[in-house]
Amino acid sequence: MGLLLTAGCAAPLQTDRLLQTARAFPQPVELSEVPFFPQEAYQCGPAALASALNWTGVPATPEALAPQVYLPERKGSLQLELLAAARRHGRIPYVLRPQLESLFAEVASGNPVLVLQNLGLSWIPKWHYAVVVGFDLPRNQIVLRSGLKQRHVIPIHVFERTWRRGNYWATVVMPPDRLPHTAEELPYLQSVVPLERLKRWREAAAAYNAALKRWPKSLPAQLGRGNSLYALGDLHGAEQAFRQAVRDHPDSVPALNNLAQTLADQGRWRQAERVALRAVELGGPLLDASRETLDQILQHTSTNNLLGPD
Repeated sequence: MGLLLTAGCAAPLQTDRLLQTARAFPQPVELSEVPFFPQEAYQCGPAALASALNWTGVPATPEALAPQVYLPERKGSLQLELLAAARRHGRIPYVLRPQLESLFAEVASGNPVLVLQNLGLSWIPKWHYAVVVGFDLPRNQIVLRSGLKQRHVIPIHVFERTWRRGNYWATVVMPPDRLPHTAEELPYLQSVVPLERLKRWREAAAAYNAALKRWPKSLPAQLGRGNSLYALGDLHGAEQAFRQAVRDHPDSVPALNNLAQTLADQGRWRQAERVALRAVELGGPLLDASRETLDQILQHTSTNNLLGPD
């Protein structure tokens, strides 16, 4: 056990590598207008989340957030509770890669970063949430909203040791119409999906729109946008989203099936039938759903003996 502990402590810090390339961020960065909420004992989670939410325009207070994220039996908050609370306020929490470069890139882009630290030891943890609002690589300094300090400045390597004990967990909380600077396509879209489960369709649609600006041919984003607009009752918008998905991905059964359903809902039965037939012809794991859509269309046209406009 002693050898393992020694080896773990000897593992190189990311700070060492980053400071050798300080020219990547030559100028100090500080988001001085990020709101600050003093963190009382065990309430660092609600306070840190309140800072992040207020930065995006949500007027949340630690007192209002505490019942949503604070677990009395644990005397603290779990990451899952913080992420869920952010989504309930119509915001998108995006968990960053566990590296300082991602953290600093977000701050340099104007996005404060909520981080989990262990201010104790691995075997006697003292979990703590803070918000990174600035850094100065040439001076080896990082600036946090932390505890009772609005501007807590410490060496980056000291911060990293406490952050590493929290498994380098960090997240940005974003408004739905803005992407994190370091967002990657699939991880970002996976962070949007829970908004659909919460039926936050407008925010989900805005998030998918933002994603399509960066990844114009992303099939998951195209489908997500169409599904969100469909749920909002915007059949024309949903149709356009699904048509674009079919143009970019002509063999996508979900795009074809959803387009067929949207056309049918608008009474455009002939077009709906052609699209649904194509989805069935392609087969695949969604064949049963495609057949069900086609059967419903055929049943309607047979019963009403009406195909409607082409």
